[in-house]
Amino acid sequence: MKDMHISEIWSILKTSHGNAVLLKPKDMDAAVPIFIGTLEMQSILVGKEGVSMSRPHTHDLFLNMLTHVNLSVKKVEVNELKNDVFHARLIITGGEYTNENPLILDSRPSDAFAIAARKKCPIYLSSSIIEQTGVPLSIFITEMEENSDDKYRALREQLEQAVAEEEFEQAAEIRDLLKMLESEPGNS
Repeated sequence: MKDMHISEIWSILKTSHGNAVLLKPKDMDAAVPIFIGTLEMQSILVGKEGVSMSRPHTHDLFLNMLTHVNLSVKKVEVNELKNDVFHARLIITGGEYTNENPLILDSRPSDAFAIAARKKCPIYLSSSIIEQTGVPLSIFITEMEENSDDKYRALREQLEQAVAEEEFEQAAEIRDLLKMLESEPGNS
């Protein structure tokens, strides 16, 4: 088995190259940026903030189905970088699947992160990925200080679009998420 490091979703940024989840291995001053789409970013934020939606979204539905059949996501692993594409997997236990013989499901990293954020389960990064793609935290801290409002811009744009398209239930959910994020200390 590859050498794996427990990591956390340190931040989610909107950059000039798109949205990025920054995974920070514990006890390291580096982060691995993994670029994701806007909808995936929203789902991860919903999970991280514990926002309750009026209807289950895809990641909630998946977790509800697992619970119904007595299975549980124990951890997420970002285990491979192949042709510049990150690969992740869900490690699932319960029933016939034990810690020694778990069910392993291939996953896009963004989906795995959205599930891990909801389940509050650990995320592991392989050493080889950290070595290949890790970036010093100081680079991100400078960018985050210069662009503090950017982290909410995508959600604000989604809110405007939902209202324009008369998707009022979605607009209300996005509005509630924005209020929760803006109420955090240090945010405005």
